[in-house]
Amino acid sequence: MNYRHHYHAGNYADVFKHALLRQLVAAMQRKEKGFLYLDTHAGRGGYDLSTTTMLPDGRERAPEWPAGIGRLWDAANLPASLAVYVAAVKEFNARRTGAGCELHYYPGSPWIVQAALRPQDRAALCELREDDAEALDIAFGREVRVKVHAMDGYVALKAMLPPPEKRALVLIDPPFESAAEFADIRMGLRDALQRFPSGVYAIWYPITERAKSDRFIAEIAASPFAPPTVCAELQIAGDSAEVRMKGCGLLVLNPPWRIDEEFRAVLPALVEKLQLDAGASARVSWPVPER
Repeated sequence: MNYRHHYHAGNYADVFKHALLRQLVAAMQRKEKGFLYLDTHAGRGGYDLSTTTMLPDGRERAPEWPAGIGRLWDAANLPASLAVYVAAVKEFNARRTGAGCELHYYPGSPWIVQAALRPQDRAALCELREDDAEALDIAFGREVRVKVHAMDGYVALKAMLPPPEKRALVLIDPPFESAAEFADIRMGLRDALQRFPSGVYAIWYPITERAKSDRFIAEIAASPFAPPTVCAELQIAGDSAEVRMKGCGLLVLNPPWRIDEEFRAVLPALVEKLQLDAGASARVSWPVPER
């Protein structure tokens, strides 16, 4: 699977991931003390939705954002935290196109979080691809609370933890270009939790094969280092649908208090707005219960 953000910006997986990410940031900010936001696979930070993508056979690739953020752009009566996320996307778009303009630009996770940072919070954005890291560095060049690092995000888990603040929200959102990605995540988490066991770690993953994602979650839960862990998943289509990535999930280790309830408050609206067929569903579970 190739999930480089440029190809899929603003699709249903981004909506799910970024809406829940904003909830996690808000939960971290219930405490006055600042925290580090560490993004291990930051990408470019923002994406031009009008850019045409060509397939190898010369055909134009259909954009995915109309079935994602496009369905929420003018939606009414959204849950409060989901409306906050949509407002952040509109603010990002307005910076580049002007207030009230149609949707042309979508923010990546760095901008989703940066828009909510307080003076006492800071962000470290890691991106291994040199071109994306350069674009990210240019975009955040004047943001004193944001530092871009052209490095492997899994290495950053060792190099940047524990942070001086002793509080951190870590997003692990790899492109899943490698068949070993799930194994790399487990290794990265093992090292990170040994160094900083109290950090909040959020891992996004695709659901292309139910057995594969279930095995990943079970292996995390069975690990001797696993702290309390909550899992939120969104499936936009039933198992018989032709779409390859039928859903995605967010696994959160050391979740903030009551975040499971906050996830449950928005998932029904996401199912309603983003579903492709009647097989769509969402769930929140605790692979490792709170003690």
